[in-house]
Amino acid sequence: MTPLLVVILVASAASAFSWIASLVTKDTSWVDRLWSIVPVVYVWIFAVAAGLADARLIVMAVLVTLWGARLTFNFARKGGYTGVEDYRWAVLRARMAPWQFQLFNLFFIVLYQMALLVLITLPALTAFENPTPFGPLDVVLALLFLGALLGETVADQQQWTFHAFKRAEVAAGREPSPRFVQTGLWRFSRHPNFFFEQAQWWLIFLFGAVAAGTVLVWTVAGAALLTLLFIGSTIFTEWITRGKYPEYAEYQARVSPIIPWVPRRGRVTADIR
Repeated sequence: MTPLLVVILVASAASAFSWIASLVTKDTSWVDRLWSIVPVVYVWIFAVAAGLADARLIVMAVLVTLWGARLTFNFARKGGYTGVEDYRWAVLRARMAPWQFQLFNLFFIVLYQMALLVLITLPALTAFENPTPFGPLDVVLALLFLGALLGETVADQQQWTFHAFKRAEVAAGREPSPRFVQTGLWRFSRHPNFFFEQAQWWLIFLFGAVAAGTVLVWTVAGAALLTLLFIGSTIFTEWITRGKYPEYAEYQARVSPIIPWVPRRGRVTADIR
């Protein structure tokens, strides 16, 4: 049995579990709970299939494991494994007929996203099929990946710290000011965590490209489709946020949407200490 077939079988089982669990629990966030776990399994399948003898595949597997551990921790501390559903699905459910949402749940939330989680890991297939020596470019990519991992960790911690401040203000009977995070890395990007998340998977693609000796490999599809998913998610998330906080429009006018950049002139609320 080829490693790709093993990955497809595992992904099929994970998809079936996520769909059935969503019907039983009426909670459509089961894919979210597996998001940081199944890609780690997929990359290790290729590394093990190579006999744990391919340095590039081992490095890719270790890096993706670090990515998964960080994301799992952040998701868990926000209550992701305690039955808390992604708020965006509730918004969509309210705007759709029940049968429409169930089709959306099956074909997009489950099947499309689970397929995407396979695709983003398939540069490991490229590396598996092209067992070329581990070299200086791989070292550079590994260091860049660790830098992006650190950037996402910092962005998520800044967001976590802000929401802790916000909860404390509400508990004390005060109106939080500001009402959404816009300092630290969030001063240069409205979604720095999204930027670093995508950067890590583009770097995983480049590992495969280095192994193949060309960037013209079909496994670029994973990183490209992930970027498109994040673009759509960003538009939808910001539509919800702007509806809750009218001042978010000023933040949008001042700060880059994804790629960190020097902010345009405007008022920046003092940092939360």
